[in-house]
Amino acid sequence: MITLYVVIMQILLAEDDAVLSDGISKALKQRGYSVAVCGDGLSAQKVALANSFDLLILDLGLPKLDGLDVLQSVRSQNKVVPILIVTARDGLNDRVHGLDLGADDYITKPFDLPELEARVRALLRRTSQVKEEELALGELRFDVTGRRAFIRGAPIELSAKEIAVLEFLLIRAGKVVNKEQLIEHMYGWDEDVTFNAIEVNIHRLRKKLEAANVNIRTIRGLGYLLDTIV
Repeated sequence: MITLYVVIMQILLAEDDAVLSDGISKALKQRGYSVAVCGDGLSAQKVALANSFDLLILDLGLPKLDGLDVLQSVRSQNKVVPILIVTARDGLNDRVHGLDLGADDYITKPFDLPELEARVRALLRRTSQVKEEELALGELRFDVTGRRAFIRGAPIELSAKEIAVLEFLLIRAGKVVNKEQLIEHMYGWDEDVTFNAIEVNIHRLRKKLEAANVNIRTIRGLGYLLDTIV
């Protein structure tokens, strides 16, 4: 007899708005996730540090303990769980500070549930696919933790978006990646990521990767494929 094991992703949701929390929790559970809910920062901190989760959805404006303090506490314990910030604060400094403290993405209230679900999928897929500390192809090396790329040991100057595109192409090296997949992987930037933006970043990366003996090939009608130059 063959036994099948289904891995259910565990999500911790820290949100003090009961109506919003209930809506997010129900939507994620309908997608097959297991969701634990905390309504204040102290509870969220305690639960996050005492347990292992696949994702933390963290509101910044939590009572008892601010969300940024929770974020800093989690990262100080070397917890590598991906963290999605949910915030009503529209100031750029708050978002930048959260990312600097170790958040992986953010979404600003009000938002549509499908957008939140897409960001959740992107973060979970990213962490489930990238298990290595380093990705390599040809003369190219990518430090997953430090998010830096090297050609024969020399660092390459890349923008944040170029890094995001390169990381996803390396994860799927030898396979075709379409623009929609790249856009979903790049959720979280200040402005919308468009097909034109993807093309611009691909063009810039091609030039920067020439010395690495790798190339980003355009597969007409399908997308892009990262492979070594024969």
